[in-house]
Amino acid sequence: MDAAHCYLEGNADAVEFCPHEPYTNLLAASTYTLQEGDLPSRSGSIYLFDVENGSLNLLHKVETTGVFDIRWSRGGGESLALAQADADGCLRVYKVDDTEDKGYSLREVAGEKISSSMCLYLDWDQSSTSIVVGLSDGSASVVSFTDSNLETVQEWKGHDFEVWTASFDLNNPSLVYTGSDDCKFCCWDIRDNPATNRVFQNSKAHTMGVCCISPSPEDPYSIFTGSYDETLRVWDTRSVSRPVNEVSVSLGGGVWRIKHHPSLSGVVLAACMHNGFAVVKVGGGKGEVLESYTKHESLAYGADWYKGKDQKGSLVATCSFYDKLLRLWTPETEL
Repeated sequence: MDAAHCYLEGNADAVEFCPHEPYTNLLAASTYTLQEGDLPSRSGSIYLFDVENGSLNLLHKVETTGVFDIRWSRGGGESLALAQADADGCLRVYKVDDTEDKGYSLREVAGEKISSSMCLYLDWDQSSTSIVVGLSDGSASVVSFTDSNLETVQEWKGHDFEVWTASFDLNNPSLVYTGSDDCKFCCWDIRDNPATNRVFQNSKAHTMGVCCISPSPEDPYSIFTGSYDETLRVWDTRSVSRPVNEVSVSLGGGVWRIKHHPSLSGVVLAACMHNGFAVVKVGGGKGEVLESYTKHESLAYGADWYKGKDQKGSLVATCSFYDKLLRLWTPETEL
């Protein structure tokens, strides 16, 4: 059921609900626009919305370079922050300000150029003191964030092409997963030189590039991956030679993002690029599409679940690229 929608001023590519009280009504969305020509430029912006009562109330907008990914920190309270990975090879971190005269706004507290390549994806560790970034030259970087300072502590080249996705293990902060256009799904131990500490590599299961890696918040051994080959796969990290129980779901479009439902085990939201968005249920060795959402008219990139205590009937935010559209909706299927 549709709740609200609006058009952004640039190509919409990422949305993220804040996971921490009392800020769960805050929704961040980002854009990336390439101005082609003799001197091509990449511009972007981050929007901060209030979604109270299922509406989209714009609170603040930050003009920046082209944004590939945004992510709220895992820690609440004073450690609440929003990180940005951008086309200029920069990692930026914003804090939320709340003042009587201006209300909620984003304030940049740290920014560092960490690479001459583009920053494509980011993920926070559980303590929100480290960020892993996937880079367009096939490398991954681990950057520490303390007292508003960003410092690269590890960088290694583990892939032949773009690293579209990089994620920390939710239970072991020393393990990092990466996925790339080279079709490889890898795990690295960052306690020493990751380049020589590869835990595993699977280069056979994905027949096209790996777009996203999303560890299960409930099962410490379960990891979901999405690929340009239009398939969502579920892996058991104790047996990475093949997806666990051969659970794979064809979604009819490249699987760009996978987001786990905040309270329902095995229910995920997938952004399927050329085939809209899908709510998928995985369990008991099988997977099924519960619902498809096709109200967007271009590349389906950004997707997330509302994470407030009241759940708002599993409110969802999605965005699509060329039509610059941001939507709020709730699944019609009983989840």
